[in-house]
Amino acid sequence: MTASAPILGARLKRAESLGDRVMEVNHAGEQGAVCIYRGQRWVATLIAPSLVAELAGNQAHEERHRAIFAAELARRGVRRCRSYWPCALGGATLGIVTALLGRRAIAATTVAVERVVLRHLDEQRAALQAIDVHAVAAIDDIAREEQAHHDASLRALGTASRPLVLLMAIVSGSTEAVIWLGMRL
Repeated sequence: MTASAPILGARLKRAESLGDRVMEVNHAGEQGAVCIYRGQRWVATLIAPSLVAELAGNQAHEERHRAIFAAELARRGVRRCRSYWPCALGGATLGIVTALLGRRAIAATTVAVERVVLRHLDEQRAALQAIDVHAVAAIDDIAREEQAHHDASLRALGTASRPLVLLMAIVSGSTEAVIWLGMRL
């Protein structure tokens, strides 16, 4: 275990680096994000067709992010995280449920997820900066698009009502829990 590992709370397997673990968890997280947008798009076709193109664009970005992390895992000879399919199921469920709550709930979900993700990306970048340039490059490659998703959704959200603030807290807590669990599986 590297000196940076406690920062991220990773439990590393023998011969696994912190960068390997971060790439596994980020890859699984991107699978969850793809499924959030997929679920939201599915519902939006019925109740908010004007959002479908935006959600499709965000989903395409998340698919690209997933591919970046998958390529980095392949380069390292590392298998995907055990949380990959649970992230997919959780993401799809979150996407469908929040889309059923409406446009602002979709925006609130993206804001909440991306706030957590962006903070974790910053922590990962700091922990890996001196020890794993390939992991940092993969993180840097996606960070701008994640920030753009956050910013666009924050504008669409406007002032959040109490129910949306509660939704954002639940989504943020769930996202934190998924990352925490992924780092420990």
